Amino acid sequence: MTFPILYLRKGAERRLRSGHLWVYSNEVDIRRSPLTDFEPGVQAELRAANDKSLGTLFVNPHALICGRLISRDGRNGMTPKRLTERLEVALAMRERLFDRPFYRWVFGDSDGLSGLVIDRFDDTVVVQISTAGMELMKDAIVRAVQRLVHPAAIILKNDGKMRKIEGLDTYVEHVHGPEVSTLRVEENGVRFEVPLEGGQKTGWFYDHRVNRQRLQAYAPGKRVLDVFSYVGGWGIQAACAGASSVTCVDSSASAIDSVHHNARLNGLDNVETLEGDAFEALKALCDEKEKFDIVVLDPPALIPRRRDQKAGEQAYARLNQLGLRLLERDGILVSASCSMHLSQDRLTDIIRGGGRKIDRFVQLLEQGRQAPDHPVIPGIPETDYIKACFVRALTSFF
Repeated sequence: MTFPILYLRKGAERRLRSGHLWVYSNEVDIRRSPLTDFEPGVQAELRAANDKSLGTLFVNPHALICGRLISRDGRNGMTPKRLTERLEVALAMRERLFDRPFYRWVFGDSDGLSGLVIDRFDDTVVVQISTAGMELMKDAIVRAVQRLVHPAAIILKNDGKMRKIEGLDTYVEHVHGPEVSTLRVEENGVRFEVPLEGGQKTGWFYDHRVNRQRLQAYAPGKRVLDVFSYVGGWGIQAACAGASSVTCVDSSASAIDSVHHNARLNGLDNVETLEGDAFEALKALCDEKEKFDIVVLDPPALIPRRRDQKAGEQAYARLNQLGLRLLERDGILVSASCSMHLSQDRLTDIIRGGGRKIDRFVQLLEQGRQAPDHPVIPGIPETDYIKACFVRALTSFF
């Protein structure tokens, strides 16, 4: 098949040769291939300045990431058949990893499907498309999902921020089966129900699954504070693992309602909630001299863009210092981050600094990463974004 050609400037292919899949608009030789010549979502052949073919990509002339490689072969683009094959490969690994159909089936670039995320919630499948190229493949995606797993319902939850950057409308559409208002989740032996409307991302964050499982080992008999709790993913699992009490903090009234619902769903009567801004709630708890055995901090990305680095790191520092102040003399801080721009080492250093400021001796017990249904591509640092530090904080140790 013949595609229009997008040319790179001299030397711009180095990052792609090392394994990355994105092309930025300032890397394009616009004299040889003006971006304005391309329609959003069109497939094109990518060539280096020396005319050597680098593969096939989706193009969006209006986005900073104007190209996303879909093949290293310049003659082969994304067809419904190739899309289905990649969905099958991704599904095979998830079915090996998990004995129940609750997982991230497709994780964008990591599964060779840039701009596409698919989560399974038993017989309901939620699809999120974030790029113009994948939007043009929408019907093929739905058909492939139907053929491969025969779900009762398929929902297109296309309301993410990336769509605006790509010039796409936002919408939520039930494209197959009856309308679904609640997503049912099972994770680490614990049940949850999450409202679809108003829910974050696809409705659930499978990426911290392994870290939440590790929390269960620390929880028996402990008082647990779960901050930025959303629907109680960390706190409810700690309670099911035997925590003596759990307090969940979130600014969303609907999320707080879901925490109570999920506590009842699991037969728990030791889960309390605090509705309000996390930083203000933590400060108030400190002022009230409250103490917990375990504090879990799992904020949204506090460094959404590289230019937010300084302010974001300051926010992480303040957050972790407050969390450490709320711990008992021998307590556990679980500090999580989904900010791609914050490295594991930097998060550890922020916690160390917070401990020094309040005279706490901290021991790093474990470092958690994202679950294996969110595979990392070594050449694409953007796919490696989840980290969690399990820290023991001691007083009067030295």
